[in-house]
Amino acid sequence: MTKLSAGLKIVGLAILLSLLSNTSSFAQFAATGTTSVSVTVASEAALRVDTATTTLTTTGTVFNNYTGTTNFTYKVRTTQGTGNGTITLQVTSDFSGTGGPSVATPPSAGDALTYSCTVASPGTACTGTQTAATTSSTSVASFGADAHSTLAGTGSNSVAWTLTNDPVYQTGTYAATVTFTISAT
Repeated sequence: MTKLSAGLKIVGLAILLSLLSNTSSFAQFAATGTTSVSVTVASEAALRVDTATTTLTTTGTVFNNYTGTTNFTYKVRTTQGTGNGTITLQVTSDFSGTGGPSVATPPSAGDALTYSCTVASPGTACTGTQTAATTSSTSVASFGADAHSTLAGTGSNSVAWTLTNDPVYQTGTYAATVTFTISAT
């Protein structure tokens, strides 16, 4: 063996021993270990419309208005201090067919699809009678700062509808689509 190859073997052995003895470059194993778990909780809101089809009916035969109720459940968390939230609705598809009721173009002056709101805490219900629209959202509920619903959602909320029973409406079945929207900051 030459002095050069013997020297290379010694250098190689020294490097190998250095790597094996330097345990800081390898993960440490022990009987226990820890980690830091962090979460950022943000404002959130969601709702569920519990009445898939709201049927408006009238009692009697003397042109009493049509009425019906849509129930919904919401979940909400608003920011402390400055947070807020809303629930709104909009008629996103007007009554189908011709000759019947219409939100966008009522057949007679005074015809309207109106509603009132019942909203459980922490929400605040809309005030008075609201008129539903196709071109804009209208209020159902509002939330203040640091509002929190239950994990299962806050129930016992509803929109009570009233539709004018106009004699000019032709007989038939008419349907509209109403979209509810919730938001929180």
